[in-house]
Amino acid sequence: MKLSPLPHPDASELLGWYDRHHRELPWRVSPVMRRNGKVADPYHIWMSEVMLQQTTVQAVKAYFEKFLSLWPTVGDLASADTEDVMKAWAGLGYYARARNLKKCAEAVVALHDGAFPQTVEGLRRLPGIGDYTSAAIAAIAYDIRALVMDGNVERVVSRLFSVREALPGAKPILKAYLETLTPAERPGDFAQAMMDLGATICTPRRPACSLCPWRESCVALHQDDPENFPVKEAKKEKPVRQGAAFVAVDEGQRVLLRKRPDTGLLGAMTEVPTTGWTASRDGETGINAAPFAGDWKPTGAITHVFTHFELRLSVYRADVESAGAKPNNGWWEPVANLDGEALPTVMKKAIAAAIPHAFQRIKRK
Repeated sequence: MKLSPLPHPDASELLGWYDRHHRELPWRVSPVMRRNGKVADPYHIWMSEVMLQQTTVQAVKAYFEKFLSLWPTVGDLASADTEDVMKAWAGLGYYARARNLKKCAEAVVALHDGAFPQTVEGLRRLPGIGDYTSAAIAAIAYDIRALVMDGNVERVVSRLFSVREALPGAKPILKAYLETLTPAERPGDFAQAMMDLGATICTPRRPACSLCPWRESCVALHQDDPENFPVKEAKKEKPVRQGAAFVAVDEGQRVLLRKRPDTGLLGAMTEVPTTGWTASRDGETGINAAPFAGDWKPTGAITHVFTHFELRLSVYRADVESAGAKPNNGWWEPVANLDGEALPTVMKKAIAAAIPHAFQRIKRK
């Protein structure tokens, strides 16, 4: 690791800043609450951390509160119907997280009598919990000195020490620096303080360096431009996949839906009939691939960007009699009920292209 003539960042400075400026979050026990004897609930920390993976705090708040109202304890979630969990998750994206949430709750009840393990190693063995989530739960819920490094923390550390190696290869270097920062006292508050610092002060663009409690120790601020960090490898262009979606509407203003396979992308979620998502086979993306014969009419196209590819779907609509159009595993759902179905955003976009009034605030692209 590089040596710097600047003073080493002092955890107490960050903790003092956190005591004054921490964010109020529904899953968080604030410093004041801690001083009054309240302790963090590992169930709340676990659920919030799973939801926050690749999702913003603002988007997660409502989902977190909804899940707690439906399933106040990990035992309640373990006993819930998987379909109900998927419906409650719909719209939050990255649906493997919802499936793992259910599996993890079941494991906590079955293997640990409904109590989360109190070690990083024990937490790490639970379904869907990786290095980051296990460290976050251990630190925040149990005040164990664990190294909690998310994207915000990576950005803070890379700027503090002017780490010029590119991510993701630089992760071990950043973790080694984080080891020198993380205190034995209040490690949970420290982890949350690092996240808050990255989210509110040490932001990706136009960081508010003058307000930072570590401005005197930041190598990037004194020797470079903080916006140059973290260094990242050039992004590869996402491949494009194509397909078609078929929205059938019956005489009772119901839409034909079906359930996707339990495994794979959007596993166990609800969809309208679609083709395969590829352009490699003739006829796969056009009207000839409709699930049944009908007067299918094009109603436009939608684009949806997944983590590893961009999907473009041509959308077709047919007004049909329900008695003569029902592929295997399908069912008819009233348009008025669609908001309660486990429809991922890409499917909501497709339905909205065929039935403009079906959803509010859904953009095609």
